Amino acid sequence: MPQFYIDPSPENFKAFKDLPRDEPIHMLNLLRYRDLAEYPEGHEHHGNGWTGRRAYQEYGATSGPIFARVGGKIVWRGAFQTMVTGPGDKDWHDGFVAQYPNSAAFFEMIKDPDYQLAVVNRTAALVDSRLMRFSPADVGGGFG
Repeated sequence: MPQFYIDPSPENFKAFKDLPRDEPIHMLNLLRYRDLAEYPEGHEHHGNGWTGRRAYQEYGATSGPIFARVGGKIVWRGAFQTMVTGPGDKDWHDGFVAQYPNSAAFFEMIKDPDYQLAVVNRTAALVDSRLMRFSPADVGGGFG
């Protein structure tokens, strides 16, 4: 039975918080959108007929200035085509890598009151996601 994830578990978030906070980080995001966004009752976008992709675009528009203010930038973005290695029942719509100067910047972003309003769009948009932290390394050359 497939499992779906939108927000981090308390255990995973604790592991993230326990890592060093003063070094650059890359956050790999994998996204699968809902056919129809699911906003909570009473939210300004509830019942507007937006697709999940459209709701995620709203998340990008409303969280983007905060992301930029803390020093974040997108360093890679792509549209999913096919699973080569991994479970065949798991496909994604989009993926991207967000770079932050450090995890303190990430914490600053998610604690921002305007970000907390914006993240409702992300929750409404996604049926499943993955968010993984990596330490940036040199690129180019071979696989090793």
